[in-house]
Amino acid sequence: MRPIDYFDRGVNKDPNGVFVKGTERSYKFSEAKDLTFKIAQGLRKKGLEKGDSVAVYAPNDPAAVVCIFSIFRASGIWIPVNTRNDVSSNAQYLTYVSTKWLFFHSSVINEVKEIAPKLTEIKGIFCLDSSATDFPCLQEIFSDYDEEFLSDQSDPFSSPEEIFSLWPTGGTTGPSKAVEMLNRNICAMYELGLRHYIGADTDDIVYLAVAPITHAAGVIIPIFTAVAGTTLLLPSFDPEEVLQTIESKKVTHIFLPPTAFYALLDVASNLKTDTSSLRQILLGASPVSPDKMKQGVDTFGPVICQCYGQVEVPMLISWLSPEHVSDACQGNHPERLKSCGRVTSPTLVSILDKEGNTMPTGQEGEICCRGSLVTRAYYRNEEATKEARRFGWHHTGDIGYLDRDGFLYIVDRIKDMIITGGFNVYATEIEKSILAHEEILECAVIGVPDAKWGEAVKAIAVRHSGKIITEEKLIVAIKEALGSVKTPKSIEFWESLPKTAVGKVDKKLIRERFWKKKSRNVN
Repeated sequence: MRPIDYFDRGVNKDPNGVFVKGTERSYKFSEAKDLTFKIAQGLRKKGLEKGDSVAVYAPNDPAAVVCIFSIFRASGIWIPVNTRNDVSSNAQYLTYVSTKWLFFHSSVINEVKEIAPKLTEIKGIFCLDSSATDFPCLQEIFSDYDEEFLSDQSDPFSSPEEIFSLWPTGGTTGPSKAVEMLNRNICAMYELGLRHYIGADTDDIVYLAVAPITHAAGVIIPIFTAVAGTTLLLPSFDPEEVLQTIESKKVTHIFLPPTAFYALLDVASNLKTDTSSLRQILLGASPVSPDKMKQGVDTFGPVICQCYGQVEVPMLISWLSPEHVSDACQGNHPERLKSCGRVTSPTLVSILDKEGNTMPTGQEGEICCRGSLVTRAYYRNEEATKEARRFGWHHTGDIGYLDRDGFLYIVDRIKDMIITGGFNVYATEIEKSILAHEEILECAVIGVPDAKWGEAVKAIAVRHSGKIITEEKLIVAIKEALGSVKTPKSIEFWESLPKTAVGKVDKKLIRERFWKKKSRNVN
């Protein structure tokens, strides 16, 4: 299978079904198929060659989704561009990956005008949704197509080792690296998604994408497409709108980062909507509070699941099923709510120490992976690739352990570990303890400079609206739960926490406020 084959499978199943629907436009599978052929042929006639980098710079818009599949049809390499990033970061990334072709939405016309002169290898720039720009519109690509000779421009026997996408890393410690995501990586992920995330019940699938389609919410669309499911797009995350959409459109599946999930829970407790259509709420991108997962089951039913992955090993290193979550909530292996599930079949996971030795079951070390999910390399970055592939394994940068039943537990990111008074303290553990309090909406724990301790544990928390829990009360509660070493020396309450472009709490920005010109070994 190739990425485009998942789309064509959906077309064959239900050509008249709705493929993708936004707030203003929608496409049936048959309409989208015709467009992918036209756009692919038009691009090839204009000079696109197999393996060219083709960027899509747009918010959650149906035309953008169609263009993504058109890139697959033309045997190009998809370059996702998040509109929530700053312009300079996007310009740097587009230049780095040698962007040849660019599709953009009119809402980012000013950004594109700023970036365009810096793209030295660009061959064509096209606007997705308007002809009232300084660039050609989408229709001009295929204005002279010959329907009689309209054919698939993809390689029907493309190699599993060909690049599907150059996917950006988070860039939290510097400019984003580009991961060479191959056909075999993404198709292994899609097969896992069909097995775990869809399962046997393939009828009437409605997937709601509210996170940017340039991240996990977009890359999983072909999973639903393969079973002729409909993808609904919302331009941004508004918890009340999400709940109302679930009710009115009978949404069956949704992917959310934990911060968005917590906000959804907060609103759902007051807004009575019918969410009985939901089959799975998939949580990913960062660790999830066990208490919030319990609350999710109480609120939405036995539909909460969790996956663990990263760009270099996309999304499904491990899988915590709705059944495992529900059983744990009922007291059957409750500790599994702290896990991110069982390791999936295409992946071999080992827990290694700093010397590359395998740690015994239950002991902590770095989570390392092998298998068909693991990507080949960082694009044009041999040094970073070599660093991540020590001892014959891909190093995730996460600290964790495996239990006797094969469940994987993430303790923390290596870079987030706090060394205070000679003790290793894991921020994630403290964050979960804080989030167990119903007064707290979200939080972040970092190490801050301290003359006595080297680093002191500090928490930044956001209260639920109307809640008044104090710093003193929260510190006492954490100390009772975790002991004095892990207890924050201080807690600040903020109105909100800064987020990255994909919705994760941006600890780098938080740290900068406290470290300023002082150095820290990790960012």
